[in-house]
Amino acid sequence: MSLTVGLDIARKGLAATAEQTSVVTRNVTRAGETLATRKTAHLTTIAGGGAQVVSITRATNTALFNNLLGASADSSAQQAIAAALAQLDGVVGDPELQTSPAALIGKLRDSLTQLAAEPSDAVRAQAVVVTADTLAKTLVEATTQIRDIRARADLDMNTAVDRINDQLAKFDEVNREIIKGTLAGVDVTDLLDSRDRILATLSEDIGIRTIDRANGDMAIYTDSGVPLYETRPREITFQRTLFLSPTDVGNPVYVDGVPITSDGMGMQISSGRLTGLAQVRDELTATFQSQLDEIARGLISTFAEVDQSGGGGPALTGLFSWSGSPNVPAAATIETGLAGIISVNPAYDRRVGGNPFLIRDGGANGAAYVANTTGASGFTDYVESFVTALQSPQAFDTNAQLGTSKTLGDFAAQSIGWLQQIRSVAQGEADYRATLMERTSEALSKETGVNLDDEMTKLLELERSYQASSKLVSVIDNMFSTFMSALR
Repeated sequence: MSLTVGLDIARKGLAATAEQTSVVTRNVTRAGETLATRKTAHLTTIAGGGAQVVSITRATNTALFNNLLGASADSSAQQAIAAALAQLDGVVGDPELQTSPAALIGKLRDSLTQLAAEPSDAVRAQAVVVTADTLAKTLVEATTQIRDIRARADLDMNTAVDRINDQLAKFDEVNREIIKGTLAGVDVTDLLDSRDRILATLSEDIGIRTIDRANGDMAIYTDSGVPLYETRPREITFQRTLFLSPTDVGNPVYVDGVPITSDGMGMQISSGRLTGLAQVRDELTATFQSQLDEIARGLISTFAEVDQSGGGGPALTGLFSWSGSPNVPAAATIETGLAGIISVNPAYDRRVGGNPFLIRDGGANGAAYVANTTGASGFTDYVESFVTALQSPQAFDTNAQLGTSKTLGDFAAQSIGWLQQIRSVAQGEADYRATLMERTSEALSKETGVNLDDEMTKLLELERSYQASSKLVSVIDNMFSTFMSALR
């Protein structure tokens, strides 16, 4: 081997070592970044001697990464549901604090029992009205809070759609750079990491699937198969509803005109924050509202006045009224939003000039509805009939998901139990999904991430290689110097 060839080999060795060192340094520098992968420089021998870096690759595990995307989407959906259910749980209050509808129904029954024991006591009569008024206002306030929770979910859906569009635009930019770099044969490993981070962020809002294509290209689909990105980002649209009344239905999210948060076309997504928010807005709150509406309907029906004259007149609203008064809502049929418009009939409330003894005597709807026809101050039959009615089973709509026949108090108590149960299940599922995502992330990091100890060991090895090449250059330089001196 000539000195020139030896020098060329040493020079190439220095260049290869420098490039390898640069890759290891990048690994060390980005070790703390999310989804940063381990890069490796690959060497090959060159004809005539020496080595050079021919490619730089990154450690990957497609199966684990896809599992991470799925776990992220599932976790975000469950977290959105659990957070909303925690808010709903606070709507009706703790039964032990006597602020829930179930507790107030019990209070109303107790105040009626006390009035029956002393039917001429105006204070006890007014206490019944005041308790009924508190119960009605609790149902109205609960409906208002449910409306606010639905509106918040709708707003969060709008925000999520904005994020999705933003991430797809970023993905498009990085994806194009990856294709360009792949075709040019340059290192695109850092760009691939950036694209993975975008996918991870995207999966928090919407469940996704990816397909690798030629030249580093990638396509993205929803977990239901709707294209989100195929050579270009697809248009994700959503029309926010500024005010959601109990009877309003929120708008779906569309991808190129295809609804993905309603099952009208069978393309409904099954994971991601959007899924959880849509479930909160359109299902969970709707069911809970139906239960409150049935409580309100039960109260109106229980305290309705019936014709006492034998003339066959219809039952008309008594202690509790609503916008449809004096008509009573249809039996065992949900009147959507009724809990938001129930109130105490002012004819019973002494505070606004009413007569609280109507609860003892009847007659709010005229003489035909008077039960205490003799005007006796000790009349108890009418009050006791309300106590009996509260303690007797009545029919409820099956859509409220609490059965069809039970007492009003039991129905209200089971409504709280239903909410607490699904909240507990949702929180447990959210915790499990979060743990699963954490474990998957750890597994992926161990498989593809940077181990600083390994990288520092590589640096030491590269340092020795660099020193060997430098030593060879020094020796050849000395040999050249000796040779040149001999020629003088």
